[in-house]
Amino acid sequence: MALNNKVLYSKLIKDEAQRLGFLFCGIARADFLEDEAPRLESWLNKNMHGEMQYMENHFDKRLDPRLLVEGARSVISLALNYYTDQKQAEPDAPKISKYAYGADYHHVIKDKLKQLLQFIQENIGDVGGRAFVDSAPVLDKAWAKKAGLGWIGKNSNLINKKAGSFYFLAELIIDLDLEYDIEPTADHCGTCTRCIDACPTDAIVGPYVVDGSRCISYLTIELKNEIPSAFKDKMEGWMFGCDVCQDVCPWNKFSVIHNEPSFNPHPDLLGLTTADWTELTEETFKKVFQKSAVKRAKFSGLERNIKFLQTYSDHQKSE
Repeated sequence: MALNNKVLYSKLIKDEAQRLGFLFCGIARADFLEDEAPRLESWLNKNMHGEMQYMENHFDKRLDPRLLVEGARSVISLALNYYTDQKQAEPDAPKISKYAYGADYHHVIKDKLKQLLQFIQENIGDVGGRAFVDSAPVLDKAWAKKAGLGWIGKNSNLINKKAGSFYFLAELIIDLDLEYDIEPTADHCGTCTRCIDACPTDAIVGPYVVDGSRCISYLTIELKNEIPSAFKDKMEGWMFGCDVCQDVCPWNKFSVIHNEPSFNPHPDLLGLTTADWTELTEETFKKVFQKSAVKRAKFSGLERNIKFLQTYSDHQKSE
């Protein structure tokens, strides 16, 4: 393929991604992630994935997209903004991460990726590929970094100088050569340690290393057993996910409010009080979280999290 075609096709794809509402789009060559291999192996060997056994599966596929998509040539990395300045009405009510306010991002992004792939096939030709949204063995942040979308910060989130880190990452892996974004973004964390200092459970065990088994997002979503009592006074009111390391990051002063209607909160969500959460019924759960990522924790999981917060909150009050 002529170079000018690669440039043209890459521009077509990036323009369409922007039209579909993506905040950023970058492209990297589909190749083996050499730098990530020892890091991933070390992280798994130290059991920092906790009970997330699926992280141990498909080790080779996580590092090489050509094993996921036959004939893969390009990894198109995309970011979809979910930042909002809306907050829960009662500051002391059990807290939910911003990303889960609206509809489940998996469905929203998958739909956009299907549209993008269809656009590529209609405007470029017979292009094969697959869409990935956080549900397959793809190292999203590594590919986003490679595609020039940002750098991986000390809290292990991808950070962009212009828009911080409140966005979802996704990929289209296709069998088409494109123009690659070969200029990786420099690390701009500098000497800042705000995320490390602020993490309630000390999950950021060193710069750029997160012990997933200590992370509040893991404890409230991925962990299926009881939350260990060692975290009884460390949850800071979080019942689903946690935004602390992003909220304190100086780069998030550049976050812009999303314009994706699907991510607007359910009308009843932000007004729920502590009493409402404590008395939450399965019926209300289904109504408020019908299309939400919170369904992943299930009613029983959310109930467990709320009871855990309540038990130790009551205990502290009685002391």
